[in-house]
Amino acid sequence: MGRRVAVPFPPQRIVSLVPSQTELLFELGLGARVVGVTKFCIHPAEARKTATIIGGTKNFDFEKINTLKPDLILGNKEENYQAGIEQLAENYPVWLSDIATLPDALDMIRRVGLITGRKERADALAEEIDTSFRALPTPAASVAAAYFIWRKPYMVAASGTFIDDLLQRAGFRNVFGSLGRYPAVTPEQLAAAAPQQILLSSEPYPFSEKHIAEFQAICPTAEVRIVDGELFSWYGSRLQHSAAYLQGLPL
Repeated sequence: MGRRVAVPFPPQRIVSLVPSQTELLFELGLGARVVGVTKFCIHPAEARKTATIIGGTKNFDFEKINTLKPDLILGNKEENYQAGIEQLAENYPVWLSDIATLPDALDMIRRVGLITGRKERADALAEEIDTSFRALPTPAASVAAAYFIWRKPYMVAASGTFIDDLLQRAGFRNVFGSLGRYPAVTPEQLAAAAPQQILLSSEPYPFSEKHIAEFQAICPTAEVRIVDGELFSWYGSRLQHSAAYLQGLPL
């Protein structure tokens, strides 16, 4: 990110603005030091019980954060909003991750471990995750797929996203790979792209079985399925389970 951040070592009062990084902190044994989390930090379940909820990922409650007196705030370039981060950075050490690939995620895990005094544990976790992904078999041919994250309007994960990186590792070819980030697409664009598989994420939009027919009508020959959005997009300790999940997806 090109920012220099001075953090007291080890930090004792941590506010996490990102659900997957909140889960990572607890995985590293730092739950007692996490004093603030967002309303979307649903893993682990105790996070929102033991820490103060300081709003959402894109609308911080600055007054609550001020009362917590954090000595470290963890955020993410994509999931948080620039104006809010800049306001917090005027008063507190704010460390931001910027993640678009698996190596980015592994680097984040190691760095969070380093700045929180959990280096060995974080390094071991990152190595375990890296090993599990390296063991994924290389498919004979990639399967054309579209990965939907939203409805009304339809939105997909395209190039430059962490989801796209995991799709490729799982043996899929993103039919919207020529587009950037999270574009809105029309039913006509989807039909023209002709994916072999349509993957409907369980988050952030809660796609469910009732939506399958809707997409099947647009692409009658495609296989439409619901996938676990957390295992495709949470780039913290949940990645321990992602490789096995991806390997289990039929191509």
